Amino acid sequence: MAPPKPGANQGATPTAVADHPGPTNCAAGERAVDFYRQMVFIRRFEERAARAYTQALIGGYCHLNLGEEAAVVGLMAALRPTDYLFTNYREHGYALTRGIDPNRVMAELFGRSDGVSKGWGGSMHMFDLEKRMLGGYGIVGGQIPLATGAALAIDYRGLDEIVMCTMGDGTTNIGAFHEWLNIAALWNLPIVYVVINNRLGMATTVDKSSAEPELYKRASSYRMASERVDGLDPVLVFEAAQRAAATARGGEPFLLEVMTERLRGHSVVDPGKYRGAEEIALTKERDPLVTFAAQMVDDGLLTEQEITAINDDAIEQATAAAVFAEASPFPDVSTLFDYTYATPVANDSHRLPGQPLFEPAPFPEQEVTR
Repeated sequence: MAPPKPGANQGATPTAVADHPGPTNCAAGERAVDFYRQMVFIRRFEERAARAYTQALIGGYCHLNLGEEAAVVGLMAALRPTDYLFTNYREHGYALTRGIDPNRVMAELFGRSDGVSKGWGGSMHMFDLEKRMLGGYGIVGGQIPLATGAALAIDYRGLDEIVMCTMGDGTTNIGAFHEWLNIAALWNLPIVYVVINNRLGMATTVDKSSAEPELYKRASSYRMASERVDGLDPVLVFEAAQRAAATARGGEPFLLEVMTERLRGHSVVDPGKYRGAEEIALTKERDPLVTFAAQMVDDGLLTEQEITAINDDAIEQATAAAVFAEASPFPDVSTLFDYTYATPVANDSHRLPGQPLFEPAPFPEQEVTR
């Protein structure tokens, strides 16, 4: 295996606490402003989704990207349109930043037929082949084997594409994580594994669940290049993701750990009472929208008035998406099994719940005796 590329885990100090010096040229400044605009929209979209959940317009599980906006935006900016994305159930921000119509994303949350998965996927199962977002997955780690298989297909065909597979910190303790990182390293597959470390696997801290809490170091078991980055700054995430993507495009897998925050509970219905007041206050203080906005002002890239205008525009867009979603029709019950299989399968049953497998035989008529 070739020696690790720059940013690899070779005992170097991770970049998790580094301070970004600010854009040094016009292009970088414009990119930073665009990152901030996307972050604000994700935040307002997720807040609107949380409100819709309390109104019973969204059902099932619903996991939000609140606090992880910088990580989402920086990661997606490093991908090409032809690259593939596999993610977990905390996926709304990725769908938006990947370029999927916000109306279709919100409609999917509402379970409506205009949704990106036609209303049958909901919050955790968005899929858009055109944007090469090949699913959010509700089973922890369920995306890892599939993403690695996609990377194998790319390698087999000799294509100049990569796969990015994102996951939460808790996923690094399941078997599939280790099995498929091992395969990717053995076969030199073009894939970037991204651990979004918000320091909590549901309610359990990383320190209490992982003997090695610096998760990027796990790549060393497979002689895989790795890096840890501050996930509260989208520019730092973007630069680290670019390094990771370049390594993968060169034929070697990469493990990127992004240190971020989760501003609320694990899901919309989780009150997060396992956090103390001091921890909650610190988390709010580290809010990436607040810190990055302050950086934009300090760097002279945005004024307070422009920040207000960006926020107002994001609220308007999120509200419009909710209006669109609520007006969208529910999928017809007759389509329930349409996408059970991509192609017809012999003996596949299309029975609805409660329907018998066979029609019961009629009872024989009996003579009535007197």
